[in-house]
Amino acid sequence: MGQITLEGMEFFAFHGFYDEEQKIGNKYGIDLTINTDLRRAAESDNLDETVNYEVLYALVLEEMKIPARLLEHLGHRIIDKVYERFPFVQTVKVNVYKYNPPLGGICKWAKVTLEEAR
Repeated sequence: MGQITLEGMEFFAFHGFYDEEQKIGNKYGIDLTINTDLRRAAESDNLDETVNYEVLYALVLEEMKIPARLLEHLGHRIIDKVYERFPFVQTVKVNVYKYNPPLGGICKWAKVTLEEAR
């Protein structure tokens, strides 16, 4: 078993519960952790035997372009896309951050964490 993690991905996107959030946009962060068997890739040195980081980033980027009301929904969509593209993956964990959420006070970010094993 091994782990692949992309941390600190940042995007400007149009998510949020309130209509105004979906109009003006905000900065979001994503951390993505994949657990899978990495032995074949380690032995072969072949990219086709593992999860390609560039493909993972592209999957997240595409989901960030589609507005969502809830961070939970966005995180679930990202997990589904990872499993759709890499069905051999054993677990996926995603942290979704909304920077400076509209709470009426100072808050660096709101974060939702989802993890799913298939």
